[in-house]
Amino acid sequence: MTTRRRWLAAATTAALAPLLGSAASGATNADRKMPAGPVTRPPGALPRRPSVRPPRIRPGDTIGLMIPSSANWDPMDIDVLVDALASLGLKSKLGKHVYDRRGYMAGRDEDRAADFNAMVRDPEVRAIHCIRGGWGAARLLPLIDFDAFARTPKAVIGYSDITALLLSLHARTGAITFHGPNGASDWNPTNVDWLQRVVWRGEEAVFENPRELTGAIVPDENRTRAITPGRARGRLLGGNLTVLTALIGSPYLPDFTDSILFLEDVQEAPYRIDRMLVQLKLAGVLERVRGVVWGTCSKCGPGEGFGSLTIPDVLDDHVKSLGVPAYWGAMVGHINRQFTLPVGAEVEIDADRGTLRMLEPAVA
Repeated sequence: MTTRRRWLAAATTAALAPLLGSAASGATNADRKMPAGPVTRPPGALPRRPSVRPPRIRPGDTIGLMIPSSANWDPMDIDVLVDALASLGLKSKLGKHVYDRRGYMAGRDEDRAADFNAMVRDPEVRAIHCIRGGWGAARLLPLIDFDAFARTPKAVIGYSDITALLLSLHARTGAITFHGPNGASDWNPTNVDWLQRVVWRGEEAVFENPRELTGAIVPDENRTRAITPGRARGRLLGGNLTVLTALIGSPYLPDFTDSILFLEDVQEAPYRIDRMLVQLKLAGVLERVRGVVWGTCSKCGPGEGFGSLTIPDVLDDHVKSLGVPAYWGAMVGHINRQFTLPVGAEVEIDADRGTLRMLEPAVA
């Protein structure tokens, strides 16, 4: 290399050093110090509020049933839901627009939001169970009466597209919400048990996948795997990766500083999962978490394309590199049997065991 080239290389390295920072040395969150001074929140993230526990569900309570997202094409699903709640000793109250349809959504935005707000203000309704996800809940956020919800917080239950409601309600009011089966999901014993333990009985539950023999000589279903070993504590935040990512830059995103982040998704190619995790990284979300739980990504295989990364590859790139405790395989996502996780509650992750332990009840 000529003297001129050596000089240019040295000058370029010196100029880029302040921009590259610790990334050039491969340092992780575990071994680098955050900059001095106040921590800047991700774009749009709201200041953290104290967590507020909604009232627990009790026998005889009335559960409000509404659809904030996609239309429910089969009315029998709602019949099954009403019967299932009745079998648990609960009454149902349907939103006025649960049978509406506008294209792929369950009626107009104004009508779906009106159903939700009516249930928030209705003293008879003790909790709100979203019937199904799909797409459309984020369209309601400017229409939600967050002030009314803050005055009378209620357990709101659902997953997938309902992530938009769960996170925004917690961000705006501090209320703990519940990432669990939608009303039209399978009412199997596992789903019912977790709903009752967390939202009915107010247990400080430990979420651990069952190790069951299903014909093999060792358990081969519902296994977990550590990405980075260790334990950490923090406020549990997360949900569907696609929906969460779409909230970045909006005034409905909670502050993820010192949180335990959980994620799930469905029918997303690895490159899309890669893209969304990069967006979380660029927005400053990933660098602030204390631990990560990756649930399931149903139908997210690499396909037949040449050279595709896999989901484990992508998790190594974006989660393992954080240097915080993390594991994947938790029973969270688009699966028949799933946990009911308290969004906004304090938890402890044990990545070696593949567990989440609640450190406080989620309901009053």
